[in-house]
This record gives sequence, C-alpha cells and structure tokens, in this order.
Amino acid sequence: MSIQAGSGISGHDDHYHAGFEAVKKAMEAGGIVKPDIVFAFASVKFDQAKMLAGMSEAAGGAPIVGCSAAGEITNDGPNDKMVAALAVRSPDTQYALGIGRDVKNGAREAGRMAAEDVKKNAPSPLKAFIMFPDVLTGNGADAVRGALEVLGEHFPLVGGAAGDDFLFKETFQYKGAEAVTGSVVAVGLSGSCAIGIGVGHGWIPIGLPMKVTRSEGSVLYELDGKPAISLYEDYFGNRAEDLRSEPLARMAVTHPIGIKTADIDEFLIRDPITVGDDGSITCAAEVPVGSEVRLMIGTKEKAVSAAEEAARKLMDDFRRSGAAPKFMLIFNCIAREKLFGQEAKDEINAVQNIVGRGLPIAGFYTYGEQAPFGGEIRDTSKIHARFYNETIVLFAVGE
Repeated sequence: MSIQAGSGISGHDDHYHAGFEAVKKAMEAGGIVKPDIVFAFASVKFDQAKMLAGMSEAAGGAPIVGCSAAGEITNDGPNDKMVAALAVRSPDTQYALGIGRDVKNGAREAGRMAAEDVKKNAPSPLKAFIMFPDVLTGNGADAVRGALEVLGEHFPLVGGAAGDDFLFKETFQYKGAEAVTGSVVAVGLSGSCAIGIGVGHGWIPIGLPMKVTRSEGSVLYELDGKPAISLYEDYFGNRAEDLRSEPLARMAVTHPIGIKTADIDEFLIRDPITVGDDGSITCAAEVPVGSEVRLMIGTKEKAVSAAEEAARKLMDDFRRSGAAPKFMLIFNCIAREKLFGQEAKDEINAVQNIVGRGLPIAGFYTYGEQAPFGGEIRDTSKIHARFYNETIVLFAVGE
C-alpha cells in the first residue's frame, strides 16, 4: 500500500475541538482511517494538554510529534495562532519517537538522549531523523551535535526549533499526547521510504569581513578586537544604546549576521537578538571564535528565489532516486515571515509551484532550523547537519 497523507488546520475557540478538528481534516484530506503518525504544530494560545488530547482522540491514539510554533503552515499557506496537523499512513515506513529532557542544563546531552531514545525504539536502521528542540533554554547547535554523536557524523538530520507566537517566553514539544518544555523531541524514520531535503536562505554579504576574536556560546563579544556592536555601528552609524533589544531584533530581519567557518563554503545565518551594556551581541545560536563574520542583507525577492532553489533541490533528490514525494514538512524561520509580512504566502506558493500543489504539506515558523548543509543527502561524506537561523528547510518523504 502506498503512502497516504493529508494536512488540516483549525482555529476553533475550544482547545480540545481545535486539535480534534485539525487532525480530522488531515485524515479526511488524505483518505486515512487510522494514521501511523501525526505531525502537529500549534500556537501557544491553546491549552496544550487539551489540544493534544483532542488530536489523540481524532487520531485513534496514533503517536503525535511536533511542537508549538510562531506560525503554522499547511497547503492553505501560512497562518497564525492555529493548530496544524499532517496525518500520515505509510505501512512500509516506521516512526520511532524519542525525547531528551533538561536542555537548560545540557543541550548536547538532551540531543544525545533524544537520538538514543529514537534508536532504541526504531525497529530497523534509521534513514532520517527529525528533531524539535527548545532553544529558549539552551544552545540549539549543541543539541544537534549531541544527536549526531549517536546517529553518526554524516547522518541526514532535519528539524525546527519550537516557537511561541514570537513571545520568546516558553515553548512546548509534543511526544505522543504529552506536551513538555525544555526538551528535545525527535522522530526517526526507517523502512523503505525515500527522502528529499532542500535548504536555502537568500541572504548576501555586505561590508568588510570581520574576525570573531571573542565569543562564548551564543554571545558575540568582540570582532577584530572591538565590541561586536561595531558591526552595525560601522554600517548604520547607530550608537550601541540606540540598538537595544527590539530595534536590533527588527534590524535583524533584513540585516542578520553571516558566519563562515573553515569547514563550510557558504554563510550560516545568525539572528542577533539583544545588545549588552558592553556592546556584546547575543545571537540565536553560537558564533565560534576565529570564524569570519559579515553583515548580511536580504530582500523578499532573494528569499523567494532561495526557497525555490531549495524546492528544486528536493525534487531533484526524488528524480535521482526514481521516487516521488508523498508529503512534505516545512521548517521556516520566523524572521522570514517577518520579512515578508502580509506577503508571506508568496514564499509558500513559490515552493508549492515546484513540488506540486497537491502534495500534502505542514510546517511552522521556527526559532531555528536544522538540516544538512546545502541539503546534501547523496554523498554521505558531505552530509554535515547544522543549526541555522533565517533559513527555510524542506523535508519530504516518498516512495
């Protein structure tokens, strides 16, 4: 039997009914009587326990995996403060769930524990690994490293960091019918399925390169021996006190930080979030000492082009394997949604025009994305999973 999938969305005022309705719509869209798994992404405006109880009831107790979001994505396009579900029935593909707790006291260990849990529960060797980490309480890049210590250095890992409606207070991860926080929830795929991955951001460097001379985790202290905020002051002429918190976060939507390390050819994007009294910049993920940093610039047109290129890469993976995609997950940075504003649907439409408008999709706006660099899955030696910001990641499963 071939893979069946369908997506559904609900904004019902009753939290239980919202979860129930989203899953029921997804099952009806896919012609599914009983799903094998449900991917779920939802606003934190819902009581998470009640919502998941409704989803579980509709799914007949099938496992649920996903997280809270900063916006939901389905075949209808991007939405806000809704419940999105993707129901899947795939007899030849197995799904194993896992969890790593207490990200705050060890993101790397939490990532490792999630991967170990998945491997322990998987009935056969894994083909892909999808993770949903909490990055408000720990380093997302470390969670990726921990998972890869278990899965192998060159393993196809993808995912998105949980959101909370752009509040940056508390996120939730879903495992089974339980909502947890401060954790890494993951699901591993095994069996005879085929996969495709696309990754893109569209940001280009401007200005002169600077070297990271002092940093600690996600805090960038010095560039070329000067306070990190000089990267923005030199270009915009703003004094550090004029770039506190919200102003810098707004500027980051179109002018994030790009970092280049010795082992990659392109820039990884990092969101600057706040400015410290000492001129340091706290980013959404780590910025390694010794790496090259550039100020980046983005436009809606370049962002759409990057999303289209990611979709073409994904479809090329399936053409090369002789398979066809049956459903797709989208992990898209919240900064991209803010960049597009009321035109956010343009990016999702561009992707659908390439993968096919009938392909069931679900996803969410994230606080960080994970995927192999460049979406590489064909040459095992070149698969290097990374933690990103301001990037779109597409992951499809087919046969």
